[in-house]
Amino acid sequence: MTFFRSSKPDWRGLFANPGFPLYFVAMFVSLFGTGMNFAGVTLYVLAKTHSTVQVSFTVILLTLPRLLVPPLGGVLTDRVDRRYLSIVLDLGRAAVVFLAALLAWRDRLELWQLYGMVLLLGVGFAIYWSSSLALLQEVIPAPQLVSANSAVLIAVQGGMLAAGGLVGLVYERTGLAGILSIDGTTYVLSALCFYLLRRGYFPPQIAASPALFGSVLESRPSENYLVGGAHSVLADIHEGLNYLRTQPTVLALGLTYACMMAGVISANNLLHVGARGYGFIESGWALGAVIGGFAAAPLSHRRPFQVLISALLLLAVGHALFPYATFLFMAIFMNAVFGACRAIVAVLTQSSILASVPNRLMGRTQSAFAFMATVLQVVMSFALGWLAEHASLQVAFLLLGAIYGAALLAALRVRTLDSTLPATEPTAA
Repeated sequence: MTFFRSSKPDWRGLFANPGFPLYFVAMFVSLFGTGMNFAGVTLYVLAKTHSTVQVSFTVILLTLPRLLVPPLGGVLTDRVDRRYLSIVLDLGRAAVVFLAALLAWRDRLELWQLYGMVLLLGVGFAIYWSSSLALLQEVIPAPQLVSANSAVLIAVQGGMLAAGGLVGLVYERTGLAGILSIDGTTYVLSALCFYLLRRGYFPPQIAASPALFGSVLESRPSENYLVGGAHSVLADIHEGLNYLRTQPTVLALGLTYACMMAGVISANNLLHVGARGYGFIESGWALGAVIGGFAAAPLSHRRPFQVLISALLLLAVGHALFPYATFLFMAIFMNAVFGACRAIVAVLTQSSILASVPNRLMGRTQSAFAFMATVLQVVMSFALGWLAEHASLQVAFLLLGAIYGAALLAALRVRTLDSTLPATEPTAA
């Protein structure tokens, strides 16, 4: 707990770090383009096919790589400079999107080509997300990780929110070609920001920082984790899994984050309040998420663990009671609270993971957690949809509250393990 108490939120000091303003801009413009792309493709497919099944198919194509790519993507992230990897992924996605934009502008874009673009973008994003988070660990000193993760969450939510507000207007004026052109341009701008972020080639390092929640992980590199020799991909994957097996606190943090993410995505599939009501509720969520991003650092300054548990408890109980919100304004308010709580949980868990996991294992760790979250999302989406249709909305939201309850139990496990882990002298990052 002393780590958080010694790290006061300082936004000016955070953005004074060399490279972080460029990192922040890269994340904002990249997620703005991603949000424009997803919404634009959804509108185009729905208008062309008049089939919600086809729209669902695009979501499957976007999600499928997150089940298949993370093991290899995590190994790649831990083998090469994360800045260079992010640049290559941005430029690769830009090339794919610009090609699709050209086909759309010339009226030659077929559905199978659009689906291929979506699949390739899903592959790129599955690697990009873990790579960019791992890069944050190298850009920001450990005492500022909470503020940094808050700023990144604000950049992500701000980018997606801005995209949601503009996509309809842009689509009406320029069609899908204009949407894709904007998306491709954002990837180029993001790549430029990463290119200017620093100079030189920096492979992943071994050292880890002290854990944020008061638990001190085994940060002295053992012979199993020392760099040396050419590891095969399978050996690298085994090394990452073995690390998680021997670090139950990190695994508990990952489970907390994965359960929370599964609840976020699944909740969106249960709301049936019409297009306008859905928009208001989503706006409440986004506003709450931005507020939570700003509030995470000051709230967690003295009692981070209590803040984490309180936020998860509100998510669990609140979602179980959500179907009984009979008025739209009440649903919007509750969703704003959920967005704020989700932001706080995401900032605290991600900050603790970044501060605890050795740099050279961060890619595989983040990829493993992304895989866990995606599996839970798929299972929860099917289970909640079936319950909402065949049982009742109240039962479905009760299950949704239960997944947040599972996140709460995992977070409590983090605290339980604090007293059982051996104390070690943390190494400098």
